[in-house]
Amino acid sequence: MKIGIHTVVYAHLGLDEVLRRVSEVGFEAVEIPAHKNNGLLDIEEVVKGNNAKRLKEKVESYGLTISALSNHPEGQLVLGPHHRDTDHFFKGTPEEKVSYGTERMKKTAEAANALEVPVVVGFCGCEDWSRWFPWPAEKGWEEMADKFVERWDDILNTFARYGVKFAHEPHPKEYVYNVETAELAVKLLGGRKEWGFNFDPANLLLAGIDVVTFIQALGDRIYHVHAKDGEIVKHNVGRSGIFAHGDWQRIDRGFRFRIPGWGDVPWKRVITELRLINYDYVLSFEHEDATMSGQDGVTKAYNFLKPLIIEKPFEGRWW
Repeated sequence: MKIGIHTVVYAHLGLDEVLRRVSEVGFEAVEIPAHKNNGLLDIEEVVKGNNAKRLKEKVESYGLTISALSNHPEGQLVLGPHHRDTDHFFKGTPEEKVSYGTERMKKTAEAANALEVPVVVGFCGCEDWSRWFPWPAEKGWEEMADKFVERWDDILNTFARYGVKFAHEPHPKEYVYNVETAELAVKLLGGRKEWGFNFDPANLLLAGIDVVTFIQALGDRIYHVHAKDGEIVKHNVGRSGIFAHGDWQRIDRGFRFRIPGWGDVPWKRVITELRLINYDYVLSFEHEDATMSGQDGVTKAYNFLKPLIIEKPFEGRWW
């Protein structure tokens, strides 16, 4: 496994400076955002002429590879929600938002292919996440299945044409957010191999999931991994629960995203199970820890993860 980084933490610096910084820390791969106006990459420009070749060579000149393109905001628009909460991704009618999100995800697959990047990470969206609770619509969750299949099957046809996989990131407020809905999504899409998952243990922890259970249940569908931690703040859970509203820096939140090693994710168990399912790709550090600066988080996360990486698999007993 390699240690990579989701470069959005440095998006304000420009790509050359990002590549320089992360290579100096020791990271081996970068996950680059692909949504509109992200500050680092314009996928419309990537697919023109020799731009993809030049960009790939630039990344490699720093001793890095591109592990994934990530497009969460525009993937969200495919299923929704389509009210004002997503206006900052794209402002329009629900139909216009679906069309825009669909075309942008297809363009992201095209850009990934041009860059020879095997996977796109993102969200699938959700019409109404409150339907996870069976009231007032007892079958509300199931009733969203038809739209999920219709819209994502169409997008995945484009991914298949370009030889790229889509790794949905299970997360609260997504149609797929836990083990059960992940297994259901695979079934609904007929088991097509273009659909898989970006395993982010912090998101699953927030949903109350034993993260190792997800690895065992969906191991052959894990196409990318986020190295992100989460802390269930025990002295606050009794008053705010895990799903708490408001600022991530609220001192009385019941849950916080953390850098690896500062939360409740059992990283040795996680890396062990990833090894046992033969995952040998990238652990991409994603910094969402509201308690420390970008540079603090980046260096501390790398220094925590590096000693845990299993360099070579077991060769068999020698005694």
